[in-house]
Amino acid sequence: MRPGCRAVQFDYKVFRMTSIKIDRLLRLALGFLAVAFVYVIYAAIHERVVVAGDTAPEFTIQADNGRTVTVPNFGGKLLVLNFWATWCPPCVEETPSLSQFAAEYASKGVVVLAVSVDKDVKAYQAFLHKFNPAFLTARDSQIHQDYGTFMYPETYFIDAKGKVLKKLAEPADWMNPQLTGWVDSVLSGGLPTT
Repeated sequence: MRPGCRAVQFDYKVFRMTSIKIDRLLRLALGFLAVAFVYVIYAAIHERVVVAGDTAPEFTIQADNGRTVTVPNFGGKLLVLNFWATWCPPCVEETPSLSQFAAEYASKGVVVLAVSVDKDVKAYQAFLHKFNPAFLTARDSQIHQDYGTFMYPETYFIDAKGKVLKKLAEPADWMNPQLTGWVDSVLSGGLPTT
C-alpha cells in the first residue's frame, strides 16, 4: 500500500457504531411519539363528561354585570349553570321561561348563570338586548369543555358544596311544576333525585 492511501482510508467500524447509535435514538424517538399519539387519541375519545353525583369542575367567570361567579362559592344555595348559544333554536325558546325562573327563585338562594359559547360578539350582544334576561350571563369558550358539554342547551344544578345534583341535557320549560317542585325540594333540604 502506498503511504498516502492510508490517510484517506475510511474507518467503517466507527461509522457502523455511529449508525447503530443513531438507529437506537430514532427507534426511541418513534416509540415516544407512538405513545404520545396513543395518549392524545385516548384523551380525545375519553373526554370527561360531568353527570349528577360528580363534583363540578371549578371555574371563575365574570358575568356581564360585573359579578364574579365561582364554583363552588357562587353565593347561593343552588347554582343553575346553563350552557347555550344564540344560534341554538332550543336555547332561544327556553330563554323566557329561564328568565322567569331566575326572577322567581333569586330570593330563594338560586343563582342562574347562563354561559354562552358564542364566538360572534355582535350576535351575543344582540341576543341580550332583545331578551334582556333576568339571569347572569357570560360568554366563554372553555368552561363548557371542562363539563364535557357539546350539545346545547345543557344545564347543571350545583349545590353550595360544588356537587352536581342534576343535569339536563335538553331544553326545559323552566316553570314546569315537576322541575320547580324538584328545585323547591332541594332548597327545603329534601333529598334531591336526578
